[in-house]
Amino acid sequence: MKPWKKAAGFAVMSSMVLFNALPAVTNAQSVSSVKVQQAGNPANAQVFGNLPGDTQVQINLVFKLQNKDKLARFIQDTTTPGTKDYRKYLSVSNFSQNYGANPEAVKQLTNYLQSFGIKATLQSNGFIVAATGTADAFNKAFNVQLVKESYNGKVFHGTKGSPTLPADIGNQLLCILGLSDYSSFTSHAVKQTPLLENGTVPNGPLSLSPKDLANQYHVNPLYDKGATGKGQTIGIVTLADFNTEDAYTFWSKAGIPVNPNRITKTNVDGGSGWDGYDETTLDVEQSGALAPDADIHVFVGPNSDTGFVDAFSSAIDENKAQQISVSWGESETVVDLLTQLKWESPGYAEAFNQLFMQAAAQGISTFAAAGDEGAHDAARQLGNDSGLPNATSLSVDEPADSPYITAAGGTTLPFTLHSSLYNMDITNEKERAWGWDYLFPYFNARGLDTPSNWTSRYMAGGGGGFSQVFATPSYQLNVPGVNTFNGVNWWTENTDQSSVTRDASPTLVSGTGSGRNLPDISMAADPYTGYAVYFSEPGAPGVDAGYATYGGTSFVAPQLAGLSALINSANGTQAGFWNPQIYRFATQKDSPLHPLNETGATNDNGFYTGTPGTVYNQATGLGTPDVAALADKLK
Repeated sequence: MKPWKKAAGFAVMSSMVLFNALPAVTNAQSVSSVKVQQAGNPANAQVFGNLPGDTQVQINLVFKLQNKDKLARFIQDTTTPGTKDYRKYLSVSNFSQNYGANPEAVKQLTNYLQSFGIKATLQSNGFIVAATGTADAFNKAFNVQLVKESYNGKVFHGTKGSPTLPADIGNQLLCILGLSDYSSFTSHAVKQTPLLENGTVPNGPLSLSPKDLANQYHVNPLYDKGATGKGQTIGIVTLADFNTEDAYTFWSKAGIPVNPNRITKTNVDGGSGWDGYDETTLDVEQSGALAPDADIHVFVGPNSDTGFVDAFSSAIDENKAQQISVSWGESETVVDLLTQLKWESPGYAEAFNQLFMQAAAQGISTFAAAGDEGAHDAARQLGNDSGLPNATSLSVDEPADSPYITAAGGTTLPFTLHSSLYNMDITNEKERAWGWDYLFPYFNARGLDTPSNWTSRYMAGGGGGFSQVFATPSYQLNVPGVNTFNGVNWWTENTDQSSVTRDASPTLVSGTGSGRNLPDISMAADPYTGYAVYFSEPGAPGVDAGYATYGGTSFVAPQLAGLSALINSANGTQAGFWNPQIYRFATQKDSPLHPLNETGATNDNGFYTGTPGTVYNQATGLGTPDVAALADKLK
């Protein structure tokens, strides 16, 4: 998967504490106005002047949902057989009427903004207002000064001062996004680095195809019954452009007949550039290969908070895709750091969570990559020498941490490696949690066991652990393995968790946790048992075209979306939000999910491992699916 913010290279900063469900509005200034949470500007940025008053600025103002507890109960009922609302999903207009913002508050806000010459439009979901106007207009409306700044080599605009609004409006807002446009989107897909040296011969599934996935996870019975994804639409939310021709070529070379007009691309807020186009390409190729008759609608948002929110909002408000996947994410630790720097809004995570609640209420199955840094989700981005508190702590990924999205974890398939150079054999005999500890002896022999290599080579794996933002959802409560853990301790952290040293040998530990447990379900994601992706040059279809092998939970999220389309077409229904259903199935005797619950260093994601007798662990969630059996359960 790919992070949507680049946090490397920070100067030394004050100590960081992870946030917990911060209130939506803070620090009332007077009876008539309040400060509103927003993404501002990095604390250490250099200001070099005011933003010209005629500069066009676009922001989002996100209202808090109404009747949120009632909405949660409704979503639960849509996934519970026997209830009056089972699979009776809402339209977008019904969602807006029942759970969107108070219409009077929206009217007050839009009238207020329009009085300053700011164009304000309520999105169809009823809780996000998109506003466009000049910098001078926003300065006056919010009592701030938009300024030009530079930080880490980037030039952007931010705010001097915190925005204020009339209290009767501000008290109903969750956050403001977009008053700062600082962002640096970077590719985080995990490309397979060749292990070949003189005398080194890896063996195993080194470059998988869609047929390999179908064989591994028992998908073929659905194809045998004639299921193809017909009548389904797969939504892909992404932050990079791609060549549609690459996907068609990939399917053609794989012998998969498809409709030549199956892909629709929508550039949300003007779209994006090509940084990370490998991510978008693999999302489309993989999801479309598994459900060949499904349509694919790709929503390409720009590299900004508003772009990411608007891409999701567009996909969910269109309400044509029965399943949506996303393979971009960021560590909760990093998001908290950015919040303390006033780069990110404290209401940021909840803004996405509200969108995923909307999707669930409309019967859309959503899937998010859980991360590729194993249990230490921030480590590879921040590094082992940043000096930043909590940089190497255990952490999970956003937006996969939302209780209303299915978090896709990763596994490693059987794999062997023989090295004559080092007189060494590496063997992984069965599917296990993705963590590169099985390669540690080889990395050690190559002289890679140094602090500079630990976070890039030794801490890779499928994301998982405990959210410090969201509480344990009801569907996870009382599921064996949830909120307890076994771990393989490979590292000793310093006092403020800004760096680690490697232990002489791993030790087993156990304990309890709290919060939303991640991931929910897993499939193959290790790049050394990874998948072939077909690319050509950005914006130049067919130029320097060819295959490369990638891995990452980036694959699992779109693959699950493709499988969702296949299952829906097989069953002639719309399964809706997966999580309450798959956790219920997992505790039944005929569960379609196979927990990987062996304990120890042969089954961990860099820390979390399995517990015998349970159905859940924080390395692989509920385990891997028997897709045909899962389809039978979802009928």
